[in-house]
Amino acid sequence: MSDQLFDGYDDANTPLEAEEREQLIPSYITLRAELNEAELTNIADARKWLSSRKREVLDSRFLNELHKRMYGDVWKWAGTYRTTARNIGIDAHRIPVELYQAIDNAKYWATDKTFPADEIAVRFSHRVVAIHPYPNGNGRFSRMVGDLLAIELGRPRFSWGQANLVDPSETRKAYIAALKAADAEDFEPLIAFARS
Repeated sequence: MSDQLFDGYDDANTPLEAEEREQLIPSYITLRAELNEAELTNIADARKWLSSRKREVLDSRFLNELHKRMYGDVWKWAGTYRTTARNIGIDAHRIPVELYQAIDNAKYWATDKTFPADEIAVRFSHRVVAIHPYPNGNGRFSRMVGDLLAIELGRPRFSWGQANLVDPSETRKAYIAALKAADAEDFEPLIAFARS
């Protein structure tokens, strides 16, 4: 597998293990731009799939199916929890329990109206990306999950800075800074970013 394809990760990206890299499906992909384009096409197909389905965002089976729909044409491991350590995220063996707890917390917050709807969706999205359940695609996945939960709670989807957060940019830096603030339990910057 080409080093050009996987070079350029920053500390907020998830580097893939060699065996995960080998599970790339399209054989024509040799550059990062080609990988990003293939993933974006697959994500667009997932959005079409979502528009024709009744969904229960706060369900682990749905979340796994969504990840598979977002990345399943590009990666064989799509929709399957990672089994290896990462530079970010929790220990792999804790993923199912932590994700279940995140879902349960969000259900409670929604029922009890613990937080405003936007905050519930952003907190859940943040927790999903912090868990980092899949080998890759966790950021885009967690933002889509946040959008879906916001809609389920009667709010419009988020704009997430209205930019491509995959490639390095000032907007991506602002997003990473907002995530780090949320890591320290300050969710205001991430909520503001999500609605910017």
